[in-house]
Amino acid sequence: MNVDERLRLAIRNTSEVVTVEELRKVFEEKEKPRGYLGFEPSGLVHVGWLVWMFKVRDLVEAGVDFYLLEATWHAYINDKLGGSLELIRKAARYTRIVLDAIGVPEGRVKYVDAEELASDKDYWGLLLRAAKQVSLARVKRALTIMGRRVDEGETDFSKLIYPLMQVTDIFYLDLDIAVGGTDQRKAHMLTRDIAEKLGLKKPVAIHTPIITGLQGPGGRMGAGAEIDEIAAEAKMSKSKPETAIFVHEEAEAVEAKIMKAYCPPRITELNPVLEINKYLLFQQQGFTLVIERPEKYGGTITVEDYPTLERLYVEGRIHPLDLKKATASALNKLLDNVRRRISSDPDARSLLEELKTARVTR
Repeated sequence: MNVDERLRLAIRNTSEVVTVEELRKVFEEKEKPRGYLGFEPSGLVHVGWLVWMFKVRDLVEAGVDFYLLEATWHAYINDKLGGSLELIRKAARYTRIVLDAIGVPEGRVKYVDAEELASDKDYWGLLLRAAKQVSLARVKRALTIMGRRVDEGETDFSKLIYPLMQVTDIFYLDLDIAVGGTDQRKAHMLTRDIAEKLGLKKPVAIHTPIITGLQGPGGRMGAGAEIDEIAAEAKMSKSKPETAIFVHEEAEAVEAKIMKAYCPPRITELNPVLEINKYLLFQQQGFTLVIERPEKYGGTITVEDYPTLERLYVEGRIHPLDLKKATASALNKLLDNVRRRISSDPDARSLLEELKTARVTR
């Protein structure tokens, strides 16, 4: 695979790459650059997580030596699963199983435990050096990477450590590429700024799209809101199960949720049904969306790419109800492998049942 092919694979289905020129240089200079994504093991996996999982799959295919950080301490700081490290560790195991089911087996990536990193004194030395280069106000502004308000650091000091831990994770692992959703942008930009001040490697930042919750944006588009803040607030969330589609859910449940989803006629912005098509379904090789309709409404049509789907929808030539039915059918086919993997694995089934009953917070 040449540099252009690797670059194309790396940047497809992304919202932003900082910068594409730097990423090209990384691929030109390194056969196996080091990449990473950190995730909070915080409970059940919903389809919004598949966006970054598919991006990890892309980068592995592009020859990136990829590290997945199981951010256990980060999840603890962020009050996930009631602050139970035992449950957080189990959620990490469950996430590995889902990754395996969608084509990212353990043999193709390296898992890193945040508890292992935090046990090294050099990690904390790096964190303190990073902390000397940034103001308290800048750290507070970065709290949105946790899905938290800026003022929440006032009542729980540990939350102010979180952004600096994320910066330190990247430096400690000596990474060329850092991957995350658009809600992680502040952490990545902070890392790049501090890297320049400390003379450390400045990572390329790849930001993946975020799927809006099934309820739509609601009143979250406030004046002056930044895109990462809007994404963090409106995104699909396991703490609001009615807004999310979980990868283990039965086909009937998936269909019922999509049929109730926000999907206004002709509107594409923050439309979760269209986003599922754009960021998940049309990212699968050879995918086409079959929309079945009675002849009096135009008959069955097959859409071969997302731009065509969006154009037809904006023109009013596809009704929201027809789009929802077709999307539910296609998404269920995509999730079949995951459901089979979970149902056939006793460990996965046990973890799933325990996580279903666990306390989930934002």
